[in-house]
Amino acid sequence: MAFPTHRPRRLRSSPAMRRLVQEATLAPSQFILPLFVCEGEGVRKEIGSMPGNAQLSIDNLVGEAEECKRLGLGGLILFGIPETKDESASQAYADEGIVQRAVRAVKQEVPGLLVITDVCNCEYTSHGHCGVVRNDDVDNDPTLDWLAKTAVSHTRAGADIVAPSDMMDGRVAAIRKALDQSGFANTPILSYAAKYASVFYGPFREAAESTPQFGDRRTYQMDPANAREAIREITLDLEEGADMIMIKPAMPYLDIIRTARELFDVSIGAYQVSGEFSMIVAAAEKGWLDLDRTILESLTSIRRAGADFTLTYFAKRAAQLMA
Repeated sequence: MAFPTHRPRRLRSSPAMRRLVQEATLAPSQFILPLFVCEGEGVRKEIGSMPGNAQLSIDNLVGEAEECKRLGLGGLILFGIPETKDESASQAYADEGIVQRAVRAVKQEVPGLLVITDVCNCEYTSHGHCGVVRNDDVDNDPTLDWLAKTAVSHTRAGADIVAPSDMMDGRVAAIRKALDQSGFANTPILSYAAKYASVFYGPFREAAESTPQFGDRRTYQMDPANAREAIREITLDLEEGADMIMIKPAMPYLDIIRTARELFDVSIGAYQVSGEFSMIVAAAEKGWLDLDRTILESLTSIRRAGADFTLTYFAKRAAQLMA
């Protein structure tokens, strides 16, 4: 039997050859670094379940922002840990809230760096849920007012993009209306359009101090078993005025990223969440995986599936590896 004419290995023969025909490429500008900002000065409180990550006071956060810019990252996304919490999430939309002050500091000290803010309530409520609680359930419509006020306050502070992550029905429309009426018609909305009720958020709950005090978030975040529902959620958010959409988590939902890429001609982000990060780091610490190769392979898989950008706690390390 004659040897086949076609030899795919010809195009794998050297690093130069592999680079030439590489289909999915990575660049630091595709990575967004999530950061957790807290009250105080000189604070760097390590997060036990997320090695290398910490809650940062604003002064230390600015230092991280400077490094993000130096590495050429696409930007950062801020999550706030307020000093006090209450049932009305008042620190989420306070003009002097922790995120609002952090945004102003970063925009002043690190001009040109893209700043995204997470718009939600779970870090700010005493009960840890993402909205108004009535009869042990999150009441959708009254929550929209909180979200709209928060988005406007973040934008007024200087945020370049607001990213609602709450999964309330109608929140994109409410935020778009509030931004437009407040003179911020040019502020884009990055909607967490398909956010699943995932076990992979576990370490984030420690980082953001946002564990629900009762129940869970399955009445508003998506069922991990559902794919078609994700497309409906994305469609609704785009109809309401979302400029970009996000899928979260990333690697367990690569099929959702791929389907969204095929159906929607908009910018798509994916969030490589805390549990994905911590799994990889833990396996590397055990010597079971090569950390650097796993970082790049995991990010490549997300890019290959169709994501234009990725929120990842590996953003700085990945950029350094590609330098």
